[in-house]
Amino acid sequence: MTARVRTGRGVLLCGVAAAACLLEAGAAMATDEIVVTARRRAETLQSVPIAVSSFEEERLNDLQASSIDGLSAFVPNLNLVQGRGSASSANIFIRGIGQPDALATFDPGAGVYVDDVYISRIRGALFDIVDLERMEVLRGPQGTLYGKNSIAGAIKLISRKPDDTFRLATDVTVGEYERVDLRGSVSGPLVTEKLAAGLTLFTANRNGFVTDPLTGDEYNDKETVGGRLLLRATPSPDLEILFSVDGTEEHPSITIGRAEDRLTTFGGGFTLRPAPTGEYDFTAASTVERKSQDLEHYGTGLTASWTATDSLTAKSITAYRNLHYNDYVDIDATELVLGDVFVGVDQYQFSQEVQALYDAGGRFTGVAGLFYLHESIKSDQIAFGDDLFGVTFTRDVNDDLDLNSYAAFGQGSYQLTDRLSLSAGLRFTWEEKTYRRFTTTNFGGTFAFQDAEGWGAWTPSASIDYDWTPDFMTYASISRGFKSGGFNGRANSPGEEEAYEPEFVWTYEVGAKSQWADGRLRANFAAFYNDYTDFQARVAGMDIGDFPVLNAGQLVSYGAELELTAQPIEALTLAANLGYLNAEYEEFIDGTVDRSDDVVPFSPDWTLGLLASYRIGLGNAGDLTLTGTGTFKSDHYLSVDNDELLTQDNFWVVNALATWVSPEGHYSLSAGVKNLFDELYKTDAQEFSNVGNIKTAYYGDPRTLNLTFRVRY
Repeated sequence: MTARVRTGRGVLLCGVAAAACLLEAGAAMATDEIVVTARRRAETLQSVPIAVSSFEEERLNDLQASSIDGLSAFVPNLNLVQGRGSASSANIFIRGIGQPDALATFDPGAGVYVDDVYISRIRGALFDIVDLERMEVLRGPQGTLYGKNSIAGAIKLISRKPDDTFRLATDVTVGEYERVDLRGSVSGPLVTEKLAAGLTLFTANRNGFVTDPLTGDEYNDKETVGGRLLLRATPSPDLEILFSVDGTEEHPSITIGRAEDRLTTFGGGFTLRPAPTGEYDFTAASTVERKSQDLEHYGTGLTASWTATDSLTAKSITAYRNLHYNDYVDIDATELVLGDVFVGVDQYQFSQEVQALYDAGGRFTGVAGLFYLHESIKSDQIAFGDDLFGVTFTRDVNDDLDLNSYAAFGQGSYQLTDRLSLSAGLRFTWEEKTYRRFTTTNFGGTFAFQDAEGWGAWTPSASIDYDWTPDFMTYASISRGFKSGGFNGRANSPGEEEAYEPEFVWTYEVGAKSQWADGRLRANFAAFYNDYTDFQARVAGMDIGDFPVLNAGQLVSYGAELELTAQPIEALTLAANLGYLNAEYEEFIDGTVDRSDDVVPFSPDWTLGLLASYRIGLGNAGDLTLTGTGTFKSDHYLSVDNDELLTQDNFWVVNALATWVSPEGHYSLSAGVKNLFDELYKTDAQEFSNVGNIKTAYYGDPRTLNLTFRVRY
C-alpha cells in the first residue's frame, strides 16, 4: 500500500477548497434545523456536544440508500458494508473500531438501535430503509447512555410515528439484474386524537451479481420481504403508548467472494488451485451442499411515555426479538470442498429499559434509568474439508450461549451560565455469560467444554460546551466505552476455550459546531484520541483449525472529522464530509508474531463524501432535481494481520440521480446510476491462512441503473 501522504494532502485540499466555495455563497434561504435524540432527549444537531450525523428521508433518497450501508461514505470515518459471506450482516467500523465476524458468540463493536431497542447480533442488522423519520450515526463510545457494545459508536433508526394526519407512500423501483423493489406504507387515525396506526410492507428482489461458470447459477442476489405494524395510543395528553410488530424474511442464494491466493492441502503440501491472475470478473464456482441463505428476523416492542409532572417524564421500553437463520457459506469461494460451512442459529432476546427524564425548563436537565437484557443463542456449525485432507472430513459444532446483562445509568447537564454548560454521566454494567460447546468429527473423538463468566464495568462520561454566539459552539469531552468479554465460538482445541476479557477505551474529543451566512452554511468539526486496552482480535493459530481470540493489548487511534452543508442559493444544496484516521496497534502479540505498529483493518486514513443537488423549476410541469455524489476511501487493510493480498487501494465511487417531482409534490420519478464509472473495489475479506491458505475478498457492487416511481400523500 502506497501514496498515503500524497493522497491525504490531495483530499485535504479538496475539503478546504469545497469549504472556501461554500463560504463565498450568495444570499439564500437557511439550511433546515435538524433535531436528534443522541442524549435520549430531543435537541438540535448544532447544540449537542457529540459528533453525530443525521439523515432524513429526502437525503436518504438523494444517496440512493435502500439499506443502511448506503450511508457508508457519507459519514466521516464510518465503514459500513455488507458483511463477509452473508446477505444481511452489517460490518460496521466507526473510527477504526468494529466487529466484522458474524459468528453468534462475538459481540458487535458498534451498537444498532431500532426505536431505542438494541439489536444484539450483526447478522440481520443490515436493515432495509423503509418509512423512517431519520437515521442518526453517533461517533465515539456511547458507554453511558447506550451501554455495552457501543464502544465504537451507535447507529439509530427512528421509525415514523403515526398520528392524526393521513399519509400514503408508495415506491416502485426497477433496475438492472431484474431488480424489483416494492415499498408501501399507510398511516392515519383510527380514533381521532386517541389511536393511530401505521402499516409498512416491502419486498426487494434482484438477480445475482456473480455467475458460476460451471453451472450458470447466480450468487450475491437479493430476495427479501418484510413489514411493520405500528400503533400509537394517546389515551390522555400525558400518556403515549407505542406498540410495534416487525418482521423480515430473506431467501437469497449464497454470498461469495474471490480466492486471492493459492489454495493448498493440509500444511500447504500441495497446491489445489493457483492464485488468480487478472482482474476480478464477478464469476466464482461453488459446490456447497445447498446454495442458499434463509433468515427470519421478527420482533415486537412496547414503549410507554408518561408525563408525570411538568418537569418529569417516565419512559418504559420493552422488546422481544427472534433471529433464525440457516446459511451455507463457501469461504474458499471455489469449487473445492475446503472452506464450506453450514451455520444454523436460533437467537432470541428480551430487553427492558426504564428511564426518568427531568427537564423543568431551568438550568438542569437529566436522565436516569435501568436496563436489562437476556439473550439466548443456539448454534449448529458444520464444516466440510474433503479437499483439505484428501479424504471426507466433517466437523460438527453445537454450542449454546446464554447472557444476562444488567445496567444502571444516569446523566445530567447543568447550564453554569447562559453560555457555558457542563454534562456528566455514569453507567455500571454487570453481565453473566454461560457457554456450552460440543465438537465432533467423522474422524472420531470429541471436544467439549462448558464455562460461565461474569464481568462488570463502569463507563463514565463528561463534557463541557460553550456557546460563543448563537451560531457557534465548542465542546470538549471524555468518555469510556466497554465491549463485553466472551467465549471463542471457533475453539477447537484445549487452551482456546478460555474466556477472553472485555475491551475498554478512553476517548478524548474536542469539537466545534457552527452556522454561517445567516444559516446558509453549517460547518461541524471534531478531533479525537482513542486509547484502547485489551482489544479483542480473532487470529489464526499455530496449528490447523486453531483460531484463538486474544486480548491484543493496546491500540491507539486518533483523527479528525469535518462536515459541511450549504445552500448558497435556494435551488442548490452542497454537502461534504472529510475524515482523517490513524489507527495502529501499540502492543499486539499474535502467537509468535509481534504485530505492534500494524494498522487496524477497515480504517482508511482518509474518507471523503461529496454531494451536489440542483433543482430546476419547470413551471406548471413541476421540478427537476439533478444530484451527484462522490465518495473516496484511501488504501486500507481488510485483515487483522495486514495481508497485502487483502487490501484495497484508493478508490472513488460516483453516483448520479435525476428526479422529477410533480407540481403538487404527490408524484416523482427518479432515474439513477450507482457506481457510474464501474469501479472495482473490495469491501471485506476472510482469512483462514492455516486452513488451506484461505484468503477470500468480497467486492462492491458493479455499475447499476435504476428507475423509481414514488407516490406521497
